[in-house]
Amino acid sequence: MSDTAIANETELTRAEESRVGDYIALLKPRVMSLVLFTGYVGLEIAPGSLHPVLAITALLCIAVAAGASGAINMWYDADIDAIMDRTKTRPIPSGRVTPKEALVFGGFLSAISVMTMGVLINWMAAGLLAFTVFFYVAIYTMWLKRSTPQNIVIGGAAGALPPVVGWAAVTGDVALPSLTLFAIIFMWTPPHFWALALYRNEDYTRAGVPMLPVVAGRAATKRQMMIYTVALFGVTLLPFVQGYAGPLYLGGAIVSGLLFIAAAWSVLRSGETEFGPAKRMFGYSILYLFLLFALLPIERALGIWG
Repeated sequence: MSDTAIANETELTRAEESRVGDYIALLKPRVMSLVLFTGYVGLEIAPGSLHPVLAITALLCIAVAAGASGAINMWYDADIDAIMDRTKTRPIPSGRVTPKEALVFGGFLSAISVMTMGVLINWMAAGLLAFTVFFYVAIYTMWLKRSTPQNIVIGGAAGALPPVVGWAAVTGDVALPSLTLFAIIFMWTPPHFWALALYRNEDYTRAGVPMLPVVAGRAATKRQMMIYTVALFGVTLLPFVQGYAGPLYLGGAIVSGLLFIAAAWSVLRSGETEFGPAKRMFGYSILYLFLLFALLPIERALGIWG
């Protein structure tokens, strides 16, 4: 094979790898990982059990549905993504994937994940999974995001549903423990996302997205973040109060929750042009939710509870 042929083949391979990478980027892998983990916790703490193969299948369906929602979100938001510094290098605004390709990709994965969940697991879990996709795409992305500063408050329900889906995959129903996990994520979402919105305020202003800092200002946003963070602290104690979490979870929830409140206080006290506290709170918020949810299956694995 000539040097030219080898070079052409290498270039083709790189192009194919880049193409695959672009489609993976459409799935929003970082968001998917959080959705997958919270879905796993809902499945893990549910009474009863699934065969390991079916449990993995259920989690894959949750992950794929989350990725599909992300792809459709990028299709719909391609216009504002092209304006915002945080998102302008995404596959669609950068021209690496066409909007039609993203929509077809997301729609196909949505259908496959829901049907697989229904046929192989149960139709209650499949119905909840379908509603999760619908809520994120139609209610949040297409309606709330561009119409109200409460977009992330109401829209947070979509991100809070995975543990309910995981629970339903095992039990075939919805119960109080899964709804409590839903409530934790639902209350966590506003301070988490508003922290990002504070230091990305110029992006949202240019794009015309009515995030709370854009509409109500930084001071009002900081106050709302503090209120939600304090309320979240109370909600995170419910698993212990309701009797399905033990002392390890309670201690972790108190310590990590107080640190989250301290982060919100730091943001509240920060100056108008001081973005460091908001960035730190945003970064900690992700770690906080992972650690909080991880304590539940860890307790069971150690035989401390459940």
